[in-house]
Amino acid sequence: MKLRTCVTICLALFVLSGLCLLPATDSSQLLSQEPAAKAPATGMKTVLDYGAKGDGQTDDTAAIQQMVDASVGSLRFPRGQYRLTKPIVIDLTKVGPTSISGDGTATILMEGAGPAFKFIGTHNGTASPKTFQPVVWEKERSPMVDGIEIVGKHPEAIGIQAIKTMQITITRLVVRKALHGIHLTERNRNVAIDDCHLYENEGVGIYLEKLNLHQVNISDSHISYNKQGGIVVRESEIRNIQIGNCDIEGNMGEKTPPTANILFDISQGSLREGAIFGCTIQHTNNAPNSANVRFIGNGPEDPRKVGNFAIADNSMSDVATNIHLQHARGITITGNTLWQAYEHNLLVEDCAHIVLGSNLMDRNPDYRAKTKDANVFKDCTDCTLNALNILATRDVPAGLILENCARMNITNCTIRRCQNGGILLQNVKQSRVSDCLITEGEKNFAIRVSGGQEIQITDNLVSGDIDVGPGTEVSNTMTVY
Repeated sequence: MKLRTCVTICLALFVLSGLCLLPATDSSQLLSQEPAAKAPATGMKTVLDYGAKGDGQTDDTAAIQQMVDASVGSLRFPRGQYRLTKPIVIDLTKVGPTSISGDGTATILMEGAGPAFKFIGTHNGTASPKTFQPVVWEKERSPMVDGIEIVGKHPEAIGIQAIKTMQITITRLVVRKALHGIHLTERNRNVAIDDCHLYENEGVGIYLEKLNLHQVNISDSHISYNKQGGIVVRESEIRNIQIGNCDIEGNMGEKTPPTANILFDISQGSLREGAIFGCTIQHTNNAPNSANVRFIGNGPEDPRKVGNFAIADNSMSDVATNIHLQHARGITITGNTLWQAYEHNLLVEDCAHIVLGSNLMDRNPDYRAKTKDANVFKDCTDCTLNALNILATRDVPAGLILENCARMNITNCTIRRCQNGGILLQNVKQSRVSDCLITEGEKNFAIRVSGGQEIQITDNLVSGDIDVGPGTEVSNTMTVY
């Protein structure tokens, strides 16, 4: 045998004998161990470099606050679970521009009261560039949160709070089991919230409370099963709020005070200029007085504080009321599909200058819930209702009901198979119904006018009676059976 072959064999035998001497390892034990958080090999410092453990056991509050106070700027969280027992305060004037990121692998366990991360700025100006102090651009602009999960472990835990910030941007954030997901208060400008999941919180998903805010965009997010509302505004001065392409559902508890998936409660304050578009908004059917979209102005003495708004191209269902407007002015509602409303598809009270056009109020036979789907205007003025498609309301006086209204223009509507009647006008003045198709059958009325004056009914095609009193003009309207 050649010498080279002998050496090769000896080396192989030596390696094999060494492997046999290694201690045995329990593979099931290896599988059960959670790997410790490790800093990524990027050369950039993470919270681990400042003493955080991310093991779900150690209190990491002091270590993370130390990194913030060191003005590092980028708070990076490798994979792990980080326990906090009090808020991490990010005073932007002191620490400078700051971002938080976790690449979707870091979970913050908030075991104290208050927000896991509290951003504080000093901006007291408007959104106009000339109102900014230099410190805002130098140290406070555009704080960011991206790619982390916050889990509430305290009844008063909150995900993110922002006060007097400029251009705070929150993306790919998950908050669950907390009180509120995102809490904006006092004053903020130019807020962007995108691609977030705010789920199963005891309070509100996105809460704008006692806030002066111009420019906020909320988009492409899931906001669901928060017991006190999905997106809620209270006691605030808000301008330019856009809510788009979101799934917002189930945001009301069975035992909580009445709220809504989207609630603008401006009984104090004002909210104008904005849109809700392209969203699926649904569920809260078991909660009393639930709604998908609810606007509440600050009373009949001044019904102008909530409005100049568009509600467009949404799909809404499975609540007591799909859209509820009270003391509002200047709202356009168009292109929406509404169905399965246990009380009202649409309830509009003490409102003015409402444009309701090209909406579908459906009763899909695939859904067999016992719903009323009423469409009601009360104490409203100067409204245009056009191209509505209303189908099969139940246990209400008519498919479309107007009470104590004035200067209402109803045109080009299709109203079919509504129990009891098509259009009911009670104590309505200076209004008209024209070019509508109303098919209610011989036993139900097509149009009924009770009280009121200066009513014009013209160029309609109906089945069922047209029941009017004095002061109503009926012309060129055909009744067929």
